[in-house]
Amino acid sequence: MIIGAIGYTTSAVFFFALLLVLLAGRSGVSFKRFLALASAASGIWAAAAALQAAFDTTLIITQLLELLRDLSWLAFLLHMLNARADGSKVMSTGLRTARHAIYAFTAVTMLLALYRYFGGLSLSFIVGFDYALAGHLLLAVVGLVLLEQILRNTPVDLLRAIKYLCLGIGGMFVYDFYLYSDALLFQRIDPALWEARGFVNALVVPVIGISLARNPQWSPRVFISRRVVFHTSALLGSGIYLLAMAVGGYYVRDYGGTWGVVAQTIFLFGAVLILLILLFSGPLRARLRVFINKHFFHYKYDYREEWLRFIRTLSSSDQNIPLPERVIRAIAQMIDCPGGVLWVRRDDGKFEPAARWNMDLPVSASEPADSSLVRFLEIQKWVINLDEYQRDPGLYRSLGDLEMPDWLKTAPNAWLISPLILQESLLGFVVLARASASHRDFNWEDSDLLKTSGSQAASYLAQHAISQALAEARQFETFSRLSTYVVHDLKNLISQLSLVVSNAARHKSNPLFMENVISTVENSVSKMNRLLARMRDGVQTDTRREVNLAKLLEEVVRDAKSSRPVPVLECQEKDLTIAADRDRLASVMGHVIRNAQDATPEHGRVTVRLQKINGHAVVEVEDTGCGMDESFIRVRLFRPFQTTKGASGMGIGVYEAREFVRSLGGDIHVDSRLGEGTVFRIHFPYQAAVESLRYRQNFH
Repeated sequence: MIIGAIGYTTSAVFFFALLLVLLAGRSGVSFKRFLALASAASGIWAAAAALQAAFDTTLIITQLLELLRDLSWLAFLLHMLNARADGSKVMSTGLRTARHAIYAFTAVTMLLALYRYFGGLSLSFIVGFDYALAGHLLLAVVGLVLLEQILRNTPVDLLRAIKYLCLGIGGMFVYDFYLYSDALLFQRIDPALWEARGFVNALVVPVIGISLARNPQWSPRVFISRRVVFHTSALLGSGIYLLAMAVGGYYVRDYGGTWGVVAQTIFLFGAVLILLILLFSGPLRARLRVFINKHFFHYKYDYREEWLRFIRTLSSSDQNIPLPERVIRAIAQMIDCPGGVLWVRRDDGKFEPAARWNMDLPVSASEPADSSLVRFLEIQKWVINLDEYQRDPGLYRSLGDLEMPDWLKTAPNAWLISPLILQESLLGFVVLARASASHRDFNWEDSDLLKTSGSQAASYLAQHAISQALAEARQFETFSRLSTYVVHDLKNLISQLSLVVSNAARHKSNPLFMENVISTVENSVSKMNRLLARMRDGVQTDTRREVNLAKLLEEVVRDAKSSRPVPVLECQEKDLTIAADRDRLASVMGHVIRNAQDATPEHGRVTVRLQKINGHAVVEVEDTGCGMDESFIRVRLFRPFQTTKGASGMGIGVYEAREFVRSLGGDIHVDSRLGEGTVFRIHFPYQAAVESLRYRQNFH
C-alpha cells in the first residue's frame, strides 16, 4: 500500500500545483473557474486516497470525494460544450437537461455507496451486477461522450488550444472506464490498478498544463525568467555531476584497497574543485546561457529583464562612471560583449571617440561626416557585423558604397558597429568587442535589440548634451545679468560724476564744494571697486549685514539733493534694522528716488517715509509727478529692458529693485494715477531677517 500512498500523494501535489497556477492567472475567465474547481476537487480526493492507502483502510469520504471529482470534471466539460456550441453564456435546454441528469445520477451513486458502506451488503440486486461500480463506470462513459462532442464541435483553428486538455481529461476517464469495467467484471477492484491510478492522474496534469500554455485566455501570469532557468540548470547540472562523482568515489573506495579512503577523499576534492572552476568560468556560463536561449525559449532574450538592466545602467547615479561609458556598458552587456568604444558627432560634424570601456583604439582616430561608414549607418540604420562583412562584403556594398576605415583595421577584436539614431539622424555609433562566447551567432533578434537600445541611448546622450549646454547657458546668463546690473550701477555713478564735473567750473574755488567733490569721488571709487569684485567672483555671495534703514535713507536722500526736486525724508522710526547687502540696498533706494525725481517737475514734491506696519519696515517714496496708468504697471513696469526714458534708460532698475527686495523676503507695491503722482511702497520683514542673521553670526 506504500506504492498507492506515494502515487496518490504525487497526484495531490500535481493537482494543487495546477490549482495555484490557475489562481495566479487572469481573473474573470469562466473556463478557468470551472477548471480550478475540478483541480481542487481532484487534489482533495487524491489526498484522501493517499491517507486511505497509507493506513490500509477503507474510507467512505474517499468514495464520496471521488464522485465529487467526477462531477466537477463533468461540469467543466458541459460548460465547454455549451460555449463551443453557440458561443453564448446561456445553456441550451438539452445541455441543461443533461446537467440535471448527471447531478441526479451522481447523487444516486453516492447514496448507493453510503448504503453499501454502512449496510455492509453488496448491491447485486441482479445477479453479478454491482450498481455502485456501475455508477462509477457510467460517469466515466459520460465524460468520454462529452469529450467526443467537444472535439466534434470545436472549429479546426481552435483544436490546437484544447487538444491536450481533452487528451489529459480523456486519459483520466479512460483509465476509470478500464478500472471499473474490470471491477464490474470480477466483482472487485484490482489493487494493482487502484495503486497505479494515483500515478496515472498525476501524469495527466502536465498534459493539461500544455493546453493552458497554448491558450492565451487561460495562461497564467506566472513568469519564469531566463535567469531562473539559467541558475536552475546550473544547479541541476551541478547536482547530477556531484551525484556521478559520489558514485565514482564509492567505487574508488571499494576497489582502492588500503588506499580506498584516501583515494576517495582526493577524488571527491578534485571533483568539487573542477565544479567550482566550471561554475565560475565566463565562457562556460556564456555557452550555457546561449544553449538555454536556443532550446528553452522562443526568443533569445528576456526582454523585460534586459530592458530593466539597460535603463538601470543608463540611469545609474554613480558619478565615477560618466554617461558615455555607461552607454557602452549598457549596450555591450546585452549581447555579452566585454568592451566597446563610443563615437559621437562633434559640432564640426566629425565623429570622434567620446568614451571607451575595455577596448583600445588610436587616440587620434576620427571619422568624417561624409565617409562611407557614416553614410551607411545613417541611411541604412544597420548593425554592421564585421565577421559577416569579411565573409561577404558584397552583401553590404550592394546597399551602399561601404568601406571600412583604417582605424578599424587596428582593432582586431572589433565585432559589431551599432548606430545610435536620433530622429532619423546619426548621433553616434558604438564599436563593440567580440562576445565572450566565441561561437555566439548574431541574427536579426540581436540586430533589432541593438538598434532599439541604440535609439534609447541616443536620446539619453542628446538629453545629456542639452543639459550640459543649458548649464553653460545658465552660467553665461548669470554673468550677463550680473554685468547688466553692474552697468546700471555704473551708469548711476557716472551720472553723479558728470554732475560734479559740470559744476566744477563754477565752484572750483569753493572749499566746501571741493570737499564734497573729493567725498563723492571716494564714494564712487569704493562702489566701483566693490562692483568689480562682484564681477570677478561671478556669483553673488551672501553679504547681508544688519542695516539701519533710517541712517541709510539719510545718506541716499543726501546724495539725491543735487537733483531737483529735493527729496524730503520723514522717519517715524529710527531703529528699524534689516539684514541686507548695504550697497545693493542703497542702490535700490537711490534708483527709486531718482525715478521719482525724473518723473516730477522741479516745483513738485518727492517725499521719502520710513514707518513700521504690521511687523514690516515700510519705505514709501511718493511723488507728484506724471504718474502711470494701470496697464503699464501691470504689464511693463517690472519687466526687464522696458523703459520710458528712451535711450538714456536701460529698463532694469525697477526689475532689479523688486528682485532684490523679494530675495530679502519683502515686496514692492505701486499705486499711481496719471497726472497725480506715484507711491512706491517697499516692504521688508525686518524682525525675522535680523533674528536669523543674529543667530547665524552668534553660531559662527
